[in-house]
Amino acid sequence: MNNHAMKETKPEPDSELTGPWWKMNRIRGFIDRAKKLDGDPHYVAMGMAIGVFIGVTPTMPFHTVLAVGLAFLFRGSKAAAALGVWFSNPVTAPFFYVGSYKVGKYLLGNSVPFNLKYESLLELAHLGIDVTIALIAGGILLGILPGIASYFVTRKIFTTIRSKRASKK
Repeated sequence: MNNHAMKETKPEPDSELTGPWWKMNRIRGFIDRAKKLDGDPHYVAMGMAIGVFIGVTPTMPFHTVLAVGLAFLFRGSKAAAALGVWFSNPVTAPFFYVGSYKVGKYLLGNSVPFNLKYESLLELAHLGIDVTIALIAGGILLGILPGIASYFVTRKIFTTIRSKRASKK
């Protein structure tokens, strides 16, 4: 048996992910995927707004399912909704959770302590229904403004993109 054939080879690292510009490449990739979404600007913007709104809520294990379901109900782009939930990510999610809890606590008058070690709604549910309701109520309230803002920003971007494409034809 040939030992050379048994030698394990490591794949070459993807240059886009290893260079100092990897964050910019990820942002550009997100923008490129967003630009390829089909549909009129309202349709895409509605989906993105739903995705961003759901992304702010503390429903981490269910973000994509909820966003796509709501996009279906409100006739928005399901693909844009799935992209929009990435507004919440490992960097922003802790801020959203703490903010959701504080706003919900203020709205409902709860005083149960909140700890950042919780990573999902299911883990938080073990603290009790008061904390869960405070988180969801606060998340819904906090998600409204970014959702509305993302609708108008996305609609403006896609109106511009569509008009530039039409003028090139």
